[in-house]
Amino acid sequence: MTIAIVTDSTSDLSPELCAQHGIVSVPLYVLFDGRMHKDGTQITPPELFAGLRAGKKTPSTSQPSPAEFADVYTKALESADQVLSIHISGQLSGTVGSARLAAQDFGDRVTVLDSGSVSMGLGMRALRAAELAQAGKTTPEIVAELERVARAADIRFTVDTLDFLRINGRIGGAQALLGGLLNIKPILVVKKGRVESGGRVRGHRKAIQDLVEYTRKYVAAHGGARVAFMSTLGGEESVQEVRAGLGGLDVLDLGNHGIGAVVATHTGPGTAGVTLEPL
Repeated sequence: MTIAIVTDSTSDLSPELCAQHGIVSVPLYVLFDGRMHKDGTQITPPELFAGLRAGKKTPSTSQPSPAEFADVYTKALESADQVLSIHISGQLSGTVGSARLAAQDFGDRVTVLDSGSVSMGLGMRALRAAELAQAGKTTPEIVAELERVARAADIRFTVDTLDFLRINGRIGGAQALLGGLLNIKPILVVKKGRVESGGRVRGHRKAIQDLVEYTRKYVAAHGGARVAFMSTLGGEESVQEVRAGLGGLDVLDLGNHGIGAVVATHTGPGTAGVTLEPL
């Protein structure tokens, strides 16, 4: 039995990585400068941030329609027996709802899963699903493994400002960090599908130290880990600093990943973080 893996563009998986693993990514949309742009193909984070610096209105985002998912499922089922469709947390987007509406027309041939996460939290889940499907696991077996992983997975990141999360209403329990002292860097996490506060530190160096120390503790507690790094424009150097602090750790390093335009709309420039999963 063959299983096609579908995700969405908030997974922040590159087209090359999706092609390598046979993953289909359905784009979300960014409404910016009076136009709807498909994430990943019609707008990039550098274009987004350049427009904002030029004084354009803060963008908003939108999920794909059920019809778009139905088209993807129809095409995927031409060569696969089943589809497993894994998406951004329903607490952050209506995307998984659109996917579930579309799936109703396909019976048990399409299974939709809310990852409870975003960015590489979702991306790593999609990659693992593709690996398991390639290894011959069934859909229930893959779902059970993804649910096991989700219970122990972590995303931890820092942003230059909470303004983007606040404007777009995605700040969740991190609201308490607003109005902090000068040079305070917020540490954010994704818990129960929402962006929450992970604390705050003073200055860039302390933020990097927090990410390094947290990662080391996670790896020690789990006897190893799968690790992926993520950043928006301006956060690449921070990611390199985190990686430099993790030398010698027993990890499966899944590399650096640029955060796409939809997620970047909510986090802003200068974002850097780490995503952790048990092996």
